[in-house]
Amino acid sequence: MPDCPGEEARTPMELYEKLNSQGDTVRSLKAAKAEKAEIDSAIQLLLKLKVDYKQMTGQEYKAGCPPSENSVIPDNETAADGVIDEDNVDPWNVSTTNAKGVDYDKLIVRFGSSKIDKELVDRIEKVSGQKAHRFLRRGIFFSHRDMHQVLDAFEKQKSFYLYTGRGPSSQAMHVGHLIPFIFTKWLQDVFDIPLVIQLTDDEKYLWKDLTLEDCHRFAVENAKDIIACGFDVNKTFIFSDLDYMGASPEFYRNVVKIQKHVTFNQVKGIFGFTDSDCIGKISFPAIQAAPSFSSSFSQIFGGRKDVQCLIPCAIDQDPYFRMTRDVAPRIGYPKPALLHSTFFPALQGAQTKMSASDANSSIFLTDTPKQIKSKVNKHAFSGGKDTIEEHRKHGGNADVDVSFMYLTFFLEDDEQLEKIKQDYTSGALLTGELKKTLIETLQPIISQHQERRKQVTDEMVQQFMTPRPLNFKL
Repeated sequence: MPDCPGEEARTPMELYEKLNSQGDTVRSLKAAKAEKAEIDSAIQLLLKLKVDYKQMTGQEYKAGCPPSENSVIPDNETAADGVIDEDNVDPWNVSTTNAKGVDYDKLIVRFGSSKIDKELVDRIEKVSGQKAHRFLRRGIFFSHRDMHQVLDAFEKQKSFYLYTGRGPSSQAMHVGHLIPFIFTKWLQDVFDIPLVIQLTDDEKYLWKDLTLEDCHRFAVENAKDIIACGFDVNKTFIFSDLDYMGASPEFYRNVVKIQKHVTFNQVKGIFGFTDSDCIGKISFPAIQAAPSFSSSFSQIFGGRKDVQCLIPCAIDQDPYFRMTRDVAPRIGYPKPALLHSTFFPALQGAQTKMSASDANSSIFLTDTPKQIKSKVNKHAFSGGKDTIEEHRKHGGNADVDVSFMYLTFFLEDDEQLEKIKQDYTSGALLTGELKKTLIETLQPIISQHQERRKQVTDEMVQQFMTPRPLNFKL
């Protein structure tokens, strides 16, 4: 898809005028019976501008209906109490001033994705033949790009592959890091498809004050936690960028193709890079984009370029893949589809996501049952009232209570979860009792994970991380 000619539109009216001009161009080319490739290129640009217009204004473009002055979608919104709710979401930072967390409906409009509605959840159940995962039932995976297209192809016996990843910034992962892997494993199991997992040790070296050796060591240690989630070694390839980039000419060729089709101005606009950022950061997005294309893994797909990719990830990673989807048709590849998850909140509240760099905000996969109990009791933000009497009378607020939020991720029983919410909201269930339920839910999950991780040997890690054919049918 060609870049927009001229400078990027900064206002809805500028973009509206560009759309009018591009529409005229398409009509002129058709009237002149221009070459099909030239017409197609102009139409692709028109479609891109329409998407940009909807993202900027929240409205569909209509010729003759210019945008109103207040049609720009703001990142901030003033609440009824006069306090400004501010959501800051990018691949490195997530924060909001709202105690309920990020407004995901606003984020869908801002990013231009589609909501995962009941119709799509029902369709996933029908096509897979399995009950939808609790993350789908509860809106934890809430947004998508082109999932219907993936299901259309699957119904016609055209398979796809999964791609997800992890940035190894520390040796120990926390429970929030498990979310994409729990869901990705479910997808692999129900659709019986191959999976590639990228460990971006190169990214962490570029962004963090870490040695190259530490970043690679963290990647290997994190791989053990990922393997402990239960992935099928015959259908899963885990790779370190520092290792695989030098071992796969096909992967690097795709990186270079992507780099050629993204300008410095574009990456600055997408990722907020400045003139003082190292050149490694500026070129890195192409490396995270490359696994979206099946030809990056010749040992798995035999050089095929047409295998559709589905990426389950937290929505803060979407900027990488908006860039990828823009580049894909220009280099002859299918656009990757995406499934976006919400953020796993910090113990102190949903204003930020859980971070491995703050021990008190996180429950680590290495924590003992005693540490889990202590962290939940001391640090988990409560939606309860100040006194038992007030709580019994007015009830608690489950929408801001971190213990309840965590239960929505990890408690399997829908009816039990709903009863807990009702009892807490009515005041029948106290904050201490809610925290006790969470503790009793998390302790066995983490203990069982630790036991599985103990069974992961260096030889198993080597097997998962060796480039090789996988066992599957396309």
